[in-house]
Amino acid sequence: MTTAPMTVLVVGATGSIGRLVVAESIARGHTTRALVRDAAKGRRRLPAETQIVVGDVTDPGTLPQAVNGVDAIVLTLGSDGTGHSSPENVDYAGVRNVLAALPGQTPRIVLMTAIGVTARGSAYHHLLDWKRRSERVVRASGLPYTIVRPGWFDMNAPDEHRLVFLQGDTRRSGSPSDGVIAREQIAQVLVRALTAPEAARRTFELVAEQGPVPSDMVPLFAALEPDAPGALDAVRDEDNMPLTREPQRVRDDLDAVRAPVVSPADNHR
Repeated sequence: MTTAPMTVLVVGATGSIGRLVVAESIARGHTTRALVRDAAKGRRRLPAETQIVVGDVTDPGTLPQAVNGVDAIVLTLGSDGTGHSSPENVDYAGVRNVLAALPGQTPRIVLMTAIGVTARGSAYHHLLDWKRRSERVVRASGLPYTIVRPGWFDMNAPDEHRLVFLQGDTRRSGSPSDGVIAREQIAQVLVRALTAPEAARRTFELVAEQGPVPSDMVPLFAALEPDAPGALDAVRDEDNMPLTREPQRVRDDLDAVRAPVVSPADNHR
């Protein structure tokens, strides 16, 4: 695992996961920048070492300064489900707007979505569909990425700290039976993924089961299958969200960010 310090931007930095990501990033020696809408709130909630930059993912004009010169971006966005903070505006368009502010830059992207994101017609389908679209726009961008789909936050028992990485998103009941995970461990995985080559182009569900905290995450990342080059969905995901039925604005966004697929042969030319 690479240990060279990076300049990391955390988007969603004052949220319940984002605050922990900021702290974990600083603890691991990274220069850590937090995108916040309210500077005073950011200073109250985040460690003193945090670089505060004011911006709003729903306002693209505020983002170029935030992303300038970063090596990596961790996105932990979460909408409140209504109005200006709708899943479309925040969970999806927020990610799209950050990516759109990156012309000429190729930072490592780590995106947090949710377990069960591929469920259709569930009680949470509106939120999950937009989170899935955010995954798609990240994959289409061609940037190096890791996408993490955590289980239910902080519902793990005191002896449930053994990390389990899953693929295929088969746990879709919409209840804690799908899997649970401590917020602190989510933050640790998100930050470790930034510097693990084995985590590149991987999408996985993250839960904790009975057992101790692992001493090394590299074997967990290394055991994952990569997403197919140029694919919009993750490896093993059910093909149940046809692009032809997607809103035109979403298809336009994908066309705007889509990177050409480079074959292995092209890498040696």
